[in-house]
Amino acid sequence: MTRIYMIRHGKAAAGWDGDADPGLDALGQSQAEAVAEKVKGLIAEPVAIVSSPLKRCQETAAPLAAAWGATPQIEAGVGEIPPPLTDLTERTQWLRRVMAGTWDGLYNDAVSVDSGVDFRGWNNNVLATLNNMQGDAVVIFSHFIALNAAYCAATGAADVVSFAPANCSLSIFETDGAKLSLIEQGEETEDMKIALGKARSSN
Repeated sequence: MTRIYMIRHGKAAAGWDGDADPGLDALGQSQAEAVAEKVKGLIAEPVAIVSSPLKRCQETAAPLAAAWGATPQIEAGVGEIPPPLTDLTERTQWLRRVMAGTWDGLYNDAVSVDSGVDFRGWNNNVLATLNNMQGDAVVIFSHFIALNAAYCAATGAADVVSFAPANCSLSIFETDGAKLSLIEQGEETEDMKIALGKARSSN
């Protein structure tokens, strides 16, 4: 079994409609340093570090990599969901729409279909990448929707946003090489749940 410590990147310097590949802002940098300390408290000896190619994940991985004297492996298989549109505003509208529904809804969304992007294949590739991880443990810096792909595979949940990992939220999975199991769900952000209409009622 391989234990996977899967971390969402820290707070980005720009939102979905502001920059296709932003780095971290000052808060995000602080979050990255804090999660590095958390990981060091959970894992006694350095293990492999894997990062999405995008800047916000690489910058989140940097404090842990520096502490361990390691070079993160860049892995597209834990990257962001591919955009079906080049216009950032239109892409944001699509993201908000599909994130409020199910995976089947994402696959069958008109914009998704017209784009020609194989979103089911992207999801399957995320899972294959995670299930192919080797060694006793690995630390992965990834993204909101990729984390949900893993979570849904492990739990059977159907919604694209079945949980809302906060920036630098750390979730723990295990793989036997064929399937994922959820060991510990990371911290959630209510802000994202509220934005998508998924917050639990307090009544």
